[in-house]
Amino acid sequence: MTLLAGCTPATEAITTSQMADSGSWWTRNVVYWFSLMLDKFADWFGGEYGLAILILTIIVRTIILPLMIKQYKNTKAMQALQPEMKKIREKYKDDPKKQQEEMMKLYQTHQVNPLAGCLPLIVQMPIFIALYNSIYKNIEIRDHSFLGLQLGTSPHDGHWYYYIVPVIAACTTFIQSMMMSQQQTMAGPMKGLMYIFPVMIFVMAINFPVALPLYWIYSNIYTIVQNYFMYGRGNKTQVVEAPEPKPKKGKGKEGRSK
Repeated sequence: MTLLAGCTPATEAITTSQMADSGSWWTRNVVYWFSLMLDKFADWFGGEYGLAILILTIIVRTIILPLMIKQYKNTKAMQALQPEMKKIREKYKDDPKKQQEEMMKLYQTHQVNPLAGCLPLIVQMPIFIALYNSIYKNIEIRDHSFLGLQLGTSPHDGHWYYYIVPVIAACTTFIQSMMMSQQQTMAGPMKGLMYIFPVMIFVMAINFPVALPLYWIYSNIYTIVQNYFMYGRGNKTQVVEAPEPKPKKGKGKEGRSK
């Protein structure tokens, strides 16, 4: 969220055609296309930019879904290897170098990459920043009303019922975090983030135009549905035992007797 806010300076909103002539390479070549898609989708729904943001969010999240599935499979594989990893840590607790070597052998044997979970985040960031910027800078979105809410007005500057949007954004963020924590072991600072992050979303949503927390709500709901099918349908982690070495053939007393 800090990165997104840093990439979105408090400048005046412009039209999509003005983005095409912008002096910023990022705005001209990336943000412009996202803003153009929002305009097109809004035209399809009679000028409803609230629905246009929904459609674009679904499209973007669906495009990166294969990466999320890959991350899910890798996470499950890592969880399944936890008993073996614990044995290695206990056996070589006084020899960090040997412990690392045995861990790498375990990963190679089961074809698990401990860094694979970072790939979806790296790929998502440019996409989400561009989508975020296109919503923030598009003047048509700022001047549009959706469900009685001015998309360019922040809850801090609007009526009391504008605060419903930040509340929903924070609640959906918390539900999403809870679903993830049920499948992944969290302790210490990581567990604390599960409660801090929704509060951060609420505070940011109060100060940003309604269109931005609306996008977060759509994205959170998509993630909740995605996590339900990935994590919440009774899938249990299987414990993977290290393969035992195969006995060599043709040697020993039994081999000679045959």
